[in-house]
Amino acid sequence: MIGNLESFQDELAASGFPPLVNKLAGASFRGRIATRDLGPLRLVSLDTPESACIGRERDATDGENLAVKVMTRGRTRIEQGRGDAELGPTDLVLLDPTRTLRFASTAAAHVTILVPRRELRIRPAQIDRLISVRIDGSHGPGALVSVLARESARSATEFREAEALRSAAAVVELIAVALEARLGDEQPAPDEWLRNRVVGYIETRLADPDLSPPGIAAAHNISVRRLHKLFEDQPLTVAALIRRRRLERCRAELIGSGRTVTAVAARWGFSDPTHFSKLFKATYGYNARALATSNRAQTTKTRTAGPDKDGGDQGRQ
Repeated sequence: MIGNLESFQDELAASGFPPLVNKLAGASFRGRIATRDLGPLRLVSLDTPESACIGRERDATDGENLAVKVMTRGRTRIEQGRGDAELGPTDLVLLDPTRTLRFASTAAAHVTILVPRRELRIRPAQIDRLISVRIDGSHGPGALVSVLARESARSATEFREAEALRSAAAVVELIAVALEARLGDEQPAPDEWLRNRVVGYIETRLADPDLSPPGIAAAHNISVRRLHKLFEDQPLTVAALIRRRRLERCRAELIGSGRTVTAVAARWGFSDPTHFSKLFKATYGYNARALATSNRAQTTKTRTAGPDKDGGDQGRQ
């Protein structure tokens, strides 16, 4: 169907889309819309001139479906929820018809698949992460969804009922695979990368008595709050990590160097020997001084024994 703005919007609303206000539409507006059903899916093919649209939030009772929009021609930018997607030909995006939507596009053609939420079996928290996030339609599962969406929109009327149901199930399964793959891409890899950088920074500066969360945050151009958030799912906080790594360095040095407890503690950022001793015992269950004394005694014994002691004579026999 080709129609002016009013008839186009009426047909769009009848297809299950939220009402849209097109800021660029005028008397010359002409759009093409075609709707086909494939089992529980509805496929809506749209051909529109340059547009800038806003769709207002709708009642949650209107939220039976989610929408998968597949571009076939032109480019569009879509904002919904926390997402902001720039789409080109073959790209796709997941949208929620109940939420406020903004998009701007060139003259474009696209196919939108309205999918019952229950069919996708994706948790609400995951949907929140996927809304208005670009899915590459040039390769992988996204490419299969892109091709199937375009082909299904053209040939859906040729399916018998049983064929339509089985084909719809296959389309839904591929959409789920594409969304799950995108979820994998959206795991907090940037946070992990930044956290690893922070840990490396800490490791190289353990001897600096001024090493602290504010200084670490400033060195990485992030807030202290953001720094702490990076470690909120880790076994140790930033401060606890610094303390633990310093204690481990101290323990290793007390075992192998023969230096005094005070000297070793100061070398690794502990300016108060008494505080250090309490931390050390609380962590390891024994005194740092006892460890240092035991190590010195063992070193002295080994030197005194010499090569002829402790089996040295047997070794020459």
